[in-house]
Amino acid sequence: MTRIDRKFAALREQGRKAFVAYIMAGDPDLETSLALMKGLPAAGVDVIELGMPFTDPMADGPTIQLAGQRALEGGQTLQKTLDMVAAFRKGDDRTPIVLMGYYNPIHSRGVDRFLTDAKAAGVDGLIVVDLPPEEDDELCLPANRAGLNFIRLATPTTDARRLPKVLQNTSGFLYYVSITGITGAAAAQAAEVAPEVARIKAATDLPVIVGFGIRTPETAKAIAGVADGAVVGTAIVKLVEEKRPVAEILAFVKGLAEGAHAA
Repeated sequence: MTRIDRKFAALREQGRKAFVAYIMAGDPDLETSLALMKGLPAAGVDVIELGMPFTDPMADGPTIQLAGQRALEGGQTLQKTLDMVAAFRKGDDRTPIVLMGYYNPIHSRGVDRFLTDAKAAGVDGLIVVDLPPEEDDELCLPANRAGLNFIRLATPTTDARRLPKVLQNTSGFLYYVSITGITGAAAAQAAEVAPEVARIKAATDLPVIVGFGIRTPETAKAIAGVADGAVVGTAIVKLVEEKRPVAEILAFVKGLAEGAHAA
């Protein structure tokens, strides 16, 4: 079992929903993002999604696009992102870490080298949004063999014909995108999400975690109430963009986590 599998098993036993937080590695700089990352578990975060900055983030809205630009302009690299994970692991060997991003930096490094280095650093799973199931031989299957969960996204347009393909070789959890469009584009609506989550859960035993469009503790609670947990990214990254102190950002995250955990 990976840390992700163990975390969701523990949450099930406790009757609790998961809260997942996304931050961009290296935004606004390596030191600040590592300090923020280290503070997330104490703020109630169950799983950390760590963004790998990339020059062409097609699934992301302006806030996360700009975060990636800031990170890259500050000298963030894939190696430095892996180093962040390794530094985090020196003080926390339990919180699951998922790297989220795009395939180009991984391909450039080389899949075998990347997987070896990611596993050694303490990464537990991958979300690579531009690799469809038809390309599973490229990274998904090698990642699974290396002991890393490969987490897939489903969307409101993932119909009954497509869903089995999306679920194939997916592990850890399924990430349901609550809206059509890019991150941060609209607000998630629990009434619209609930039947879609139920449809997906009828087809898989994997936890279904919902992201995109969650900005408040109230929405986190409502969404977690109809799923296995909630993900927040843009609302957190926006505070980084505004140069809020790490302590203030973590207080905001704590409120979101309490909302999700109250579901």
